[in-house]
Amino acid sequence: MRAWQIMRTTFPLYAAGFVTAFGAHSIAAGLGGYASAEQASLLTLGVLLAVYDGAEVVLKPVFGSLADRIGPRPVLLGGLVAFAAVSAVCVFATGPAVVGVARFGQGAAAAAFSPAASAMVARLTPATSQGRAFGGYGAWKGIGYTLGPLLGGVLIALGGFPLLFATLAVLAAGVALWALAVAPVVPPLPRARQTVVDLARRLLHPGFLTPTAALAASTACLAVGVGFLPVQGAGLHPVVTGAVVSVLAATAALVQPWAGRRHDSGKLGARAGMTAGLLVAAAGFAITALVPGLLGLLPAAAVIGAGTGLVTPLGFAALAAATPPERLGQTMGSAEVGRELGDAGGPLLVGAIAVATNTTTGLLALAVVVVACAATMRAATGRTP
Repeated sequence: MRAWQIMRTTFPLYAAGFVTAFGAHSIAAGLGGYASAEQASLLTLGVLLAVYDGAEVVLKPVFGSLADRIGPRPVLLGGLVAFAAVSAVCVFATGPAVVGVARFGQGAAAAAFSPAASAMVARLTPATSQGRAFGGYGAWKGIGYTLGPLLGGVLIALGGFPLLFATLAVLAAGVALWALAVAPVVPPLPRARQTVVDLARRLLHPGFLTPTAALAASTACLAVGVGFLPVQGAGLHPVVTGAVVSVLAATAALVQPWAGRRHDSGKLGARAGMTAGLLVAAAGFAITALVPGLLGLLPAAAVIGAGTGLVTPLGFAALAAATPPERLGQTMGSAEVGRELGDAGGPLLVGAIAVATNTTTGLLALAVVVVACAATMRAATGRTP
């Protein structure tokens, strides 16, 4: 398949990544104000925030395995259609319970089309171009993370959650039609029978654990940066702290395609690049902990974004290189669970330490954990390139 044909067929897969990132963050950014307006408790707010990720953690390996069994394209299309349908239903119903159901339904749908999309990216892209392909996929998700809170807030201000859900329904339906028209059929490959022991052995192999641990650590850094850099900037105008978060997300989105190209050209090995990315991200937290005010926040955001942007495409490229093609869906779904755990675990770690001490100590503790992860990963052995 020629380069332009590969780009044409992978762009709707990138757009699917945008849908899940934009959908999750556009709603989550407005839930605080929504819970306050509905006089909901903080526990209710916590449930509304967690239910999307909870559905993904439970269901991504399931749908990833299904993609291997029947082919990733039907799972991709089914997930996008389900996302659109759940969003459309919630246009006409209100209340915290409905929003909770919507978040769960959207998370379950994303658990289907997210690993299917990444498996299709791996199947449709030659091994020599997978770094660039996953760099593009990660960049589109990064754009979704960046635009979600901003555009979601605008839509909520204009028409409340019904307008936001309607927009998400149209967006998911449009991407589904695009993928239906452009994305080729990727037939399932013959697979040897796999026992539970075989699965456990494969998921415990360094070729899976090393990049998955790196992806989890980098996602933890991204989540903590988005959530806690504004806390470090307490006293600054909200527009300024919002700009800091945008710098982080935009830097990560810009670095990913560059890192992928360097990997494909043989100038950046996956293991070395992931190790460097984690160390760079940890340095970003050290900067914001040691340099007060905006003078530390802006460079810290850029450095954290650069570090996470290095890890993401290299981690997925390493997973694709170490996985039999007939098991790509299962591997990508399982690796996504690692990312979701990092997404939740990083903020929990920093928050727990911040309650006992302060935010600066919490950020430094995360930096220490990330450096330890980088050191462990550097010493690991396995098929990771």
